[in-house]
Amino acid sequence: MGTSKGEAVELDVAGRAVRLSNPNKVYFPERGYTKLDVATYYLAVADGITRALRDRPTTLERYPDGVDGESFFQKRAPKNLPEWIPTARISFPSGRHADEICPTGPAAVLWAANLGCLTFHPWPVRRAATDHPDELRIDLDPQPGTDFDDAVPVAHELRALLAESGIRGWPKTSGGRGIHVFVPIEPRWTFTEVRRCAIAIGRELERRMAGKVTTAWWKEERGERIFVDYNQTARDRTIASAYSVRPKPHAPVSAPLRWDELDDVHPKDFDLKTMPVRYAEVGDVHADMEDHAFGLEPLLELAARDEHEHQLGDMPYPPDYPKMPGEPKRVQPSRAKKEEA
Repeated sequence: MGTSKGEAVELDVAGRAVRLSNPNKVYFPERGYTKLDVATYYLAVADGITRALRDRPTTLERYPDGVDGESFFQKRAPKNLPEWIPTARISFPSGRHADEICPTGPAAVLWAANLGCLTFHPWPVRRAATDHPDELRIDLDPQPGTDFDDAVPVAHELRALLAESGIRGWPKTSGGRGIHVFVPIEPRWTFTEVRRCAIAIGRELERRMAGKVTTAWWKEERGERIFVDYNQTARDRTIASAYSVRPKPHAPVSAPLRWDELDDVHPKDFDLKTMPVRYAEVGDVHADMEDHAFGLEPLLELAARDEHEHQLGDMPYPPDYPKMPGEPKRVQPSRAKKEEA
């Protein structure tokens, strides 16, 4: 597939020809990885990345000149979209709409990689039901002073909490310092209800691991703790897919894991070169996630108890959201104190 002068090459991707222009363009200068290296990587994990993206409206995080160049998030499908890549109309909190690509096979992944897409950000919905998530995604985000190793025990406690409700989650590295846990759910609830479950999970983890976990939206209140980023479940918020390459100098990837691996791995173990080796050995360790769909009733009951027994209601939305029903004042605590003084 290589070329000495950088002429375009044609890749056979599951029986479909995909053109790769400028294959020798360097995308990761520190390691010397090229666009062709990125494409080769996605071919090596084709079934896994396709499973993670299949039929999901997907935002493309594009770096057409590599990780040292300018980047942008492409939400709307490009005008030159091939007819064989379907789209779905999604609605933003503002009320506006967009048609996003919905990959159905590995050729769509490689087509996007040719545009400089490194990281894929799929919505937690399928194109047949874009208002009803089929995944609950829990983002364990280490704050300054903490790291991946601090997030691991929180992930284990989260696993136990979910199990108490008859629910199972699938963990993966974020590609950075964090841990993502995905829970396949029945597409019967709204974004607001799914977010309510994420808040309830975060609050329960705070109680169980006092001083180590926080749901504080304002950074000044988080401290050296693991932040359960409940707003990653809000409409139009997405999380990097499993197997996505992340735009860091060493080309890390978001790595699906088994629970029994968490204590023995580090995010730097998984990159553009090492993941294909792992994939060839163990395959897609999250493949069976497709066979499950859990109900949210136990977590909604937990949220209801928080509301009635602890008077804990909604929490702030991101700043670009319109004011939401039941949302508390969106005012930074230190600023609020100054205004009261």
